[in-house]
Amino acid sequence: MKKIILGISIILSGFMLSACGSVDNLSSDTSNSSSSSTKTQLTGQTNTDYYQGVIKNGRYQTSKSRGVSVSQESNQFNIKGFENGLLDISKKEFSTKKYIFQEGQYLSTSTVENWLGRKSKSNPTGLNPVKSKSTNPTTRTPVYLSQIDEQDYMTQSGKSLKLSAMTVGLAINSVDYYKKTAYGPTYETNISDAAVKQHGQEIANQVIKRLRQRPALKNIPIVIALYKQASDDSLVGGNFFDYSMNDNGETKISKWTKINQKNYVFPLQSDKKGPSQNDADSFDNFKSQIQGFFPNLSGVTAQAQYTDGSLSGMNISITTQFYSQTEIISFTQYIQNAAQRYLPANAPIDITVSSTEGIQSFLSRKQNEKKFSAHIFNSY
Repeated sequence: MKKIILGISIILSGFMLSACGSVDNLSSDTSNSSSSSTKTQLTGQTNTDYYQGVIKNGRYQTSKSRGVSVSQESNQFNIKGFENGLLDISKKEFSTKKYIFQEGQYLSTSTVENWLGRKSKSNPTGLNPVKSKSTNPTTRTPVYLSQIDEQDYMTQSGKSLKLSAMTVGLAINSVDYYKKTAYGPTYETNISDAAVKQHGQEIANQVIKRLRQRPALKNIPIVIALYKQASDDSLVGGNFFDYSMNDNGETKISKWTKINQKNYVFPLQSDKKGPSQNDADSFDNFKSQIQGFFPNLSGVTAQAQYTDGSLSGMNISITTQFYSQTEIISFTQYIQNAAQRYLPANAPIDITVSSTEGIQSFLSRKQNEKKFSAHIFNSY
């Protein structure tokens, strides 16, 4: 299921880079190393749900530190949830109509690697605590900070772009994984919510202070957001729980805005309770309906996100054993009717139908819409 959701997320995120036919040629000062000969374009904007992106010399500007983490992430949902959630927070403060998105250009790979490391004589800038000699879970010092993501926000003035705002996300571990010996088994220590919040805010204050030391970042608005990572075996990603807007050149964070967001997997496990029994029952009815009509299903599951107790989005994954294109067409049409009848109203919902051969069809409904749109993937 992870591959299905990750794949469709990549497809959808690619929409942000479409509509490149409508671009402006700009001279750019968007990075520390830009020159007068650099040709900068904008991706164009399909709708106001997405930022325009920056293209330099015909190439999309990728992040200078993309993919850097304390270790290779075992839970890909953490990575996608971290990036997508950070974009949502940015949209609250930096309008997609005014600002242009650029992947992070100010924190290099080496800088982020050092910051994610433990503090030591050889790495004085490490934001994780000094390594303790003890391997006992009760006395061992955990690794708290796992990921850093930088997002730059530009504004257009005439034919030039300038850096006008920045968002930085900090992902904090909820579980610390470690080995007592190099090739030994992996142990884990749970980190309490209180410790996640405390250490996250302490690290954030160090980060904002360091960012302000750079001339280009001294006075621009900077958002710092804190993300609690899910465990490696979770079927959903983590969630953001705090963010701070610093717009007057502050070097210390004085105010945090709480984010009340939780993720769940449907069907719910028997020992877990979701925020809405009605939503859980709606999904169960939908699942029973399509499984009863089409028995050749390997699984029907969903990721659901709740903000302030209300359903804010759902991704449903359906795995089939179909071999016939006509079966897929009939099944997709049946799902479309069942989804409109049984699934919760008003919230955005995506449904991916796949088999061992890949994605077969995709259905989607935006917020407050009544009908699901459907697309069946054909081959030639």
